[in-house]
Amino acid sequence: MSQVPSDLKYAKSHEWVRALPDGTVEIGITDHAQHALGDLVFVEVPEAGRSLQAGDACAVVESVKAASDVYSPIAGTVLEANAALASAPELINQDCYGKGWLMRVQPADAGALAALLPAADYQTLLAAEGG
Repeated sequence: MSQVPSDLKYAKSHEWVRALPDGTVEIGITDHAQHALGDLVFVEVPEAGRSLQAGDACAVVESVKAASDVYSPIAGTVLEANAALASAPELINQDCYGKGWLMRVQPADAGALAALLPAADYQTLLAAEGG
């Protein structure tokens, strides 16, 4: 069973969002997603300053099995990308909810997180998908 921390919000496309104290958010891929991909060998994250719309393909994670787009769960502006992933993509496999975050974003709408799934609903989604 995949880890689904209760303090995060989730997108149906398997990204997580953590609200930070300063009003920004941290975004990454879920434990379910990193398990499905397998050992990651390459990660491409968006540059700071990039404007994102909810649903935009904004990053790429590549494993020995496949490459997969990562979609922005919310609209906003990228403030910072996790530079450590360029030389250590395995951080996502090792700690997807911690050191394996992809980007930090200033949301365009403070209420954007309300549209995302709480942990219990994401777990229901995973169960329905057979994960």
